[in-house]
Amino acid sequence: MAMPETRSRPAPCLGAEPLRALPLTFGEARAPVSNRSGLTFWSQWLAAMLALNLLLWQLAGLHADGFAGEYRLLGALCVLGSPYSHRLLQAYHKRHGLTQSLGRLLLAWLLLCGGTLLVLALAGLAGSFPEAFLRDWLILGFLAQALTLALLHGLARRHLRRLRRERRALIIGCGATARDLAAQLRTRNVPLRGTVANAPVPGLPLLGPPEALAEIVEREAIRRVYLALPRDAQGQLESLYRQLLNLPVDVVWVPDLSQLPLLNPSYSSIGPLPALYLNESLISSHPAAQLAKTLVERGLAVLALVALAPLLLLISAAVKLSSPGPVLFRQQRHGRNGRIIEIWKFRTMYQHAGDPLRQATRHDPRVTPVGRLLRRSSLDELPQLFNVLRGDMALVGPRPHAVLHNLYYRERIQTYMARHRITPGITGLAQVSGLRGETQTLDKMQRRVAADLTYINRWSVWLDLRILCKTPLTLFSRDIY
Repeated sequence: MAMPETRSRPAPCLGAEPLRALPLTFGEARAPVSNRSGLTFWSQWLAAMLALNLLLWQLAGLHADGFAGEYRLLGALCVLGSPYSHRLLQAYHKRHGLTQSLGRLLLAWLLLCGGTLLVLALAGLAGSFPEAFLRDWLILGFLAQALTLALLHGLARRHLRRLRRERRALIIGCGATARDLAAQLRTRNVPLRGTVANAPVPGLPLLGPPEALAEIVEREAIRRVYLALPRDAQGQLESLYRQLLNLPVDVVWVPDLSQLPLLNPSYSSIGPLPALYLNESLISSHPAAQLAKTLVERGLAVLALVALAPLLLLISAAVKLSSPGPVLFRQQRHGRNGRIIEIWKFRTMYQHAGDPLRQATRHDPRVTPVGRLLRRSSLDELPQLFNVLRGDMALVGPRPHAVLHNLYYRERIQTYMARHRITPGITGLAQVSGLRGETQTLDKMQRRVAADLTYINRWSVWLDLRILCKTPLTLFSRDIY
């Protein structure tokens, strides 16, 4: 007789029956991550300002009769302006290495000195300082700040190494989240002893089942426990946490959000309640930085329009003479938060009536000879500088697609419209990553959308500057038709 087909079931991660869940009352929520970064910033800033003002006092005595009023004003302006310039360029962010921090510090210092001298010039005091003083102030001021940054950076790294040696850790859980967490902890040199579960995690020692948790913690001298439960075991979270409260360990919960497409996620608190922001726009999460981005980009757009005015007039004449029709091509596209905007480009095609979803292809007969040159060099995009001035676009951001294209792809690509949470740009991360031109397949558009979402999640002024610097190198891409 044929035996009925049987299938073996994988062992449950933390046991077949969930542990008894107990009511849990949260105390005061942990401070937001940004507050810990703020502590790093203000400690570095305070040390730098002390060194800077001591240097100013010495230089004033060397180049002048004493610490006169204009030197005190210079010191006050630097103290008041430095939080803005140094925060804008993230000079003291703890995730940056020493070399990158020094580079950001140099840019922040140059920005601060330029702004300070502008204020002094408007007040008629710029001529009160000897050239030798200004030279020494510019060079030695940076070196003084760099020295304090290097010293505190070294002390912080030494302290972290000592903490890592003391913080032996284990992971409770055996799913994909536990596996990914283990890989991340290893890259950070965390002394990870293994996992506590009923099934092993590949590459990690299995220390024992959850029932022996207290014994394992004592035997392995564990000081930090990571709760990385799969979603089907979340009901055991509170009971496990109750057990851990009676043990001398730090507890870190890493929720299983692997199936959720996160957009600019962050952790904060609302009063005493912890809050996990799964999807937040840059406008609401970084309002000051976004304002600075807007002001800087509009200023650059004005300068670019003034400098490129002769070229714009020349292209306008060439487009008008090459074929009948308007100089500018206007098209409705989705802007920030899905708002309909009208973008401007130099017209590159003959006027025609055809499939509105059809993208330009190589050797497309609809493209004029002048238009082919403009498209190959991306000069047809220059009128969008006016869109930047109007606030409809940014210099850097996800490229806006035609409205009909968006309606087509939103039904086929999950999270496609999430790229519209920020202001669209003339150039973007996708464009400098080789994801330009026609998207003949759905996979190509998916990769472009993935790059746009990566930009949203990793956005910073520094990333914008890198994209702007890389953009000229991509203007003659073979994939632009």
